Amino acid sequence: MTDNKDKAPLMQIELDYQAREKRVWDAIHLEKPDRVPIVCYDEYFSLKQGGLTPADAYYDPKRASKVFAENVTKFNWDMVSIFGNLPGKVGETIGLTSNRWAGYNLADTQEFQFVEKEYMLGDEYDQFLSDPSDFIIRKMWPRMADGLDAFGLFPSFTMFSHAYAPISDLAMLLGQPEVREMLKKLILIGEQMNEHIAGVDQAVEALKEKGLPVFAEVPAHAPFDWISDYFRGIKGTMLDMYYQPDKLKAAINMITPHMIEYTIGTAKEMGVPYVSIPLHRGADPFMSNKQYAEFYWPSLKELLLALIDAEITPMPYWEGSYTNRLEFLTELPPGKIWGHFDVVDIEKAKKLLGDTMCFWGNVPVQTLISGTPEQTSDYVKKLIDTFGDNGGLIIDGAAGIPKEAKLENVITMTETVFEYGVY
Repeated sequence: MTDNKDKAPLMQIELDYQAREKRVWDAIHLEKPDRVPIVCYDEYFSLKQGGLTPADAYYDPKRASKVFAENVTKFNWDMVSIFGNLPGKVGETIGLTSNRWAGYNLADTQEFQFVEKEYMLGDEYDQFLSDPSDFIIRKMWPRMADGLDAFGLFPSFTMFSHAYAPISDLAMLLGQPEVREMLKKLILIGEQMNEHIAGVDQAVEALKEKGLPVFAEVPAHAPFDWISDYFRGIKGTMLDMYYQPDKLKAAINMITPHMIEYTIGTAKEMGVPYVSIPLHRGADPFMSNKQYAEFYWPSLKELLLALIDAEITPMPYWEGSYTNRLEFLTELPPGKIWGHFDVVDIEKAKKLLGDTMCFWGNVPVQTLISGTPEQTSDYVKKLIDTFGDNGGLIIDGAAGIPKEAKLENVITMTETVFEYGVY
């Protein structure tokens, strides 16, 4: 690469929206762009530069959106995410207990937390497998939100879906005070959600006007993660792999086609050409390669290939250490995956995936937060030297840009790409 500063003016705002998008897609397709792109996950860092906190993102989305748009454009990145938190008012109204968030039950400066728990008990697999929608609505939702307790009063939805229950039964159910109160809350959270979305849309439009593309995420999950994150918890699923593997596999196999159908349908409806897939339990420390091959990879691979067949680009976030899983990823088609890496042996990743997958990431979190500008620049140059030969590289922090990152390190990361990443 080059250190010729004349080719890339530092931090010069570029208003060409199409040029930015082309730069990113060229890298994804393993074609050389004019320079290495920078695409950053940034939920709170740019807000912090404008004096706002995560609590502001939860409770004042219009103001937060305006401040975010004003500050994120200063970095001249090629594409950026935007905060997509569940609004604080929604969580409070519905009595959400499965999450904690800033401005409510966490300090204003903290990021959200998911409350890890077995929302489906180990002896409830048969109920879930028999009628998953009925189980989720009548059993799980009341366990995750106090305001949804009234769903536990409903008779089996299997009866309703087969039209066995007359309308009079439904009318009597809707006449109960607990149910009517819950329905009022559901209407209210819909209004609150619309208000939040309007604020986020405002930021997206402001960024487009400034020539900065936004990747509006359609989220999906690895089917194993969906069961582990929301149903059984990490302890439950890890035990299930040993004590009831057949039921765990049955649940994964049942939800996979529905997840594929829903994800593709949502992406098509929204007109979004990519799907974000944060991967939680597949990292090296959580299971062996044998377990990964048996429980995790088959359904994830099925999801990835289905998205590709639907002409949607998967954006998996290989969270945690993923060095031991790299050989599995060689099974994927080349130039079709936009893979964000957290912790990985970059030399091995280049050797195994250099002709298969664009490498996105992975400037270490600890470097951005507590390192020096020199250390930041050296790591970015190492990434460019390793992956830049065929154009298959996009720079970001390993976990996006943490709100605690030093401003001088983020600027250095960006300027190093402009200086050194020109092809």
